[in-house]
Amino acid sequence: MFNLFISAAFIFFSLTGFVSAAQSKEPEAEKDTALKIVQDKCQHCHGINGEASSAIYPRLAGQHKNYILKQLHDFRSLRRKEATMNEMTANLSDAQITALAAYFSSQPAISHRVRDKQLAAVGEYIFQKGNPYSGVAPCSSCHGENGEGSELRPRLAGQHKRYVAEQLHSFTERDRTNDNAIMFSIASKLTELEVEAVANYVSGLK
Repeated sequence: MFNLFISAAFIFFSLTGFVSAAQSKEPEAEKDTALKIVQDKCQHCHGINGEASSAIYPRLAGQHKNYILKQLHDFRSLRRKEATMNEMTANLSDAQITALAAYFSSQPAISHRVRDKQLAAVGEYIFQKGNPYSGVAPCSSCHGENGEGSELRPRLAGQHKRYVAEQLHSFTERDRTNDNAIMFSIASKLTELEVEAVANYVSGLK
């Protein structure tokens, strides 16, 4: 009886160890999958670590995994239209999209040095308090007090100011319609000064 117990225990711990080893290899395999795609496709615009190679492209480092997942799926389905990204995502599988989202979200986020502090101060007011005179809600109510975002809302902290400004214009002009309609109602009420001010402010957040 004792020998049977020892044998059963041995089998149990052997299987447990096998499962644990297999599970530990899964994240590494997913990372390898993502890195190959990043090297082949993504790094030219978004950088190898998601830091972005130019201010016209979004920083993906530290962005929320589920938010990246949604955007990649929207690009692939043409729900969000942008010629380059539609082409890049056309042949990606669900597993590859998941791997990319996990990879970029795990990279350390970085911020910009804000040079125009007076303009950024205007942006901070709009971001934290909105503009009650024009009906603009505070950005922090959705994107967090420090621009950290959430699984459903993008992280804005440290994003390129030019990219933020261009996306706000895209919402206003209805060129981008794949996200919450509330962004149209907010962006369309912002003046050009407010757009630039908010973009400057969030670029310096960490």
